Amino acid sequence: MGIGMRRAAITSSTALLLCFAAVGTATADQQPPIPGASDSEQAAATDSISADATTDINDRTGWDDDEATAVVQPQYCAGPQTWIDITSKTNYHIASWWNGTKYKDGPGGSMTASVTKSGTISAEVSGSTEVSASSVVVAAKASVSAKIGGSVSITTGHTYTHNIAKNKYGHLQYGSWGYKVSWAKYRRKGDGCHGATLVDSGTATLPTSETGWKYWETTS
Repeated sequence: MGIGMRRAAITSSTALLLCFAAVGTATADQQPPIPGASDSEQAAATDSISADATTDINDRTGWDDDEATAVVQPQYCAGPQTWIDITSKTNYHIASWWNGTKYKDGPGGSMTASVTKSGTISAEVSGSTEVSASSVVVAAKASVSAKIGGSVSITTGHTYTHNIAKNKYGHLQYGSWGYKVSWAKYRRKGDGCHGATLVDSGTATLPTSETGWKYWETTS
């Protein structure tokens, strides 16, 4: 190989290395997005669930077996931050407490029930004024279930029949198969490089788009 050909090969290799270096630098400069301080404080006005999206679910078992998945905390040194973490969850049937959605019959035989009055089941949040119900709904929707909403509409209909054990009384209660959660609000001040401070905590009952009859029996 002549001197001219060797110089051309070296020049081509050097250009190729520089090209790879430029690509690697561009990739490394792309950082993942940093959550904003108000990400968990977005309004949940659009989280109302239509009754058309409901699912018939009855006689649930193993309703308390799920574990909560915590919300990812904002990054350190990203400035002042506040966020809500869902610390625990329990599957929970939220009753629709109005006439025409609860029945008792027996002893023995069978019972048939139907929703005769419409209404709305809304999220209920305990805690101070530091936290809005909508911000807890947003956090739970992201970390617990996308089916969670600020409210669910109950319409008339949905007839259901269940056999009652001998000498027992049967109960049917309509509602939303939702969640009872514990939540905590945290804050990082200043440059966001220090530990988080607990601002407030509480519990909440949150409805989902799954609605239906819950059945149980008693001796009287």
